[in-house]
Amino acid sequence: MNRREIRELVLQALYAYEVGKNSREEVLNHILKQRLDSDKEALKFAESMVLRTLDMEEELDEIINQQIKNWEIHRLAVIDKLILRLALCEFLRYEEIPTKVTINEAIELAKNFSTQKSGKFVNGILDAALQMLKSEGRIKKSGRGLIETTRK
Repeated sequence: MNRREIRELVLQALYAYEVGKNSREEVLNHILKQRLDSDKEALKFAESMVLRTLDMEEELDEIINQQIKNWEIHRLAVIDKLILRLALCEFLRYEEIPTKVTINEAIELAKNFSTQKSGKFVNGILDAALQMLKSEGRIKKSGRGLIETTRK
């Protein structure tokens, strides 16, 4: 299973937790483990993404709140909010994933699982959040191709 498919599964798990009020264990066992049990590496990555995103919910929502203008987070489409949380978690906790990859994947998730306008909305919020997080020194990416540099 590729990373995009894993992210789709993670989004489904987050949705089941948020809307279905399933427990963490139910989400991990019934959504992730049933689908990924034969791929231990994919399962480890998916579980990590779900748990980190859930653990950081308050921090991630604060970042989203800082970026949405004239709007309230509880009024966002649930899927859009979950996609934003997932992407922001990747920005902050996955040093090996380039921010451009995270943004592109989030846009694709929005296009596939939300409204027609969600891709642009998610892109705008993530671009603004990325600039804010960079200016605060909170983006820690390392490795070849992960550090954006400017040429003189």
